Amino acid sequence: MADRAEAPPAIEVRSLRKTYGRSVALHDVSLTVEPGEIFGFLGPNGAGKTTTVKILVGLARQTGGQAQIFGRAPSHLAARRRIGYLPEHFRFQEWATGYEMLDFHGRLAGMDAAERRERIPQVLEQVGLAGRGGEAIRRYSKGMTQRIGLAQAILHRPDLVLLDEPTSALDPVGRREVRLLVRALADDGVTVFLNSHLLTEVEAVCDRVAIVDRGRLVRAGRLSDLAGAAVQLRLLMDRVDRELLAKLAQHGEVAEVEGTAVTLTVDSVDVAPTVAETLIGSGYRLYGLVPVQPSLEDVFVGLVEGGDG
Repeated sequence: MADRAEAPPAIEVRSLRKTYGRSVALHDVSLTVEPGEIFGFLGPNGAGKTTTVKILVGLARQTGGQAQIFGRAPSHLAARRRIGYLPEHFRFQEWATGYEMLDFHGRLAGMDAAERRERIPQVLEQVGLAGRGGEAIRRYSKGMTQRIGLAQAILHRPDLVLLDEPTSALDPVGRREVRLLVRALADDGVTVFLNSHLLTEVEAVCDRVAIVDRGRLVRAGRLSDLAGAAVQLRLLMDRVDRELLAKLAQHGEVAEVEGTAVTLTVDSVDVAPTVAETLIGSGYRLYGLVPVQPSLEDVFVGLVEGGDG
């Protein structure tokens, strides 16, 4: 078995470009996803996320650049066999039962009858549908349909699973179960490429993320590094006036003022004691000082300008 360090990336995209006539959907996007990684792919509507995913699973061809799955083109049969995919919008044969649908997809994936009989009950239990495989899909709720979609994506034990909005139809309990499933897949060495607009979900489970806006990659990296070294101090004062703001400006950038609460962006949390001493020494009463690291949502909103809907 090859050493993981010598293995090709699960996903490698270099200068990927996609145009539709005069419309440019992707502008020279480059990213790498390592084997066993949980990777979040974020962006507003119309940013190019779905176009990228369609290229990765072989449903669309790029206009320029290169995309590879474990070192092979997405159209290569050997690459496709290693992929599991749950699109955002999908439909299954509603007259079929959940078990029959999974059996059909198992046959498409090349699984033999004995393997399908063993594997289908396992995945039904994994996605929270144990005992429900005999029901017709037309009787499934929206959440159950989402779960059976997850089941078909992981049925054939793929090495890479691409999930497009996998929790959009689920309640909080269901979203938590999907997070646990994603982590379990990663623990087994499966690479997960997660496309979602639910930033709290991505923040809770992903190792790294990439943010795209209007077809361009605007930021990529580990969650802990995305915001850079900057942090914010949230101060609760007895009063806020021009003199206070001028003193705070000596230590950082005033990001927000709301009543007597001030948010100050600074280079390091180490400046907090100095800020407190300055304010108290100038006659202000400081009722609270809380260091806050910007969330993924803060970073996301600061980077994107919005899509076309």
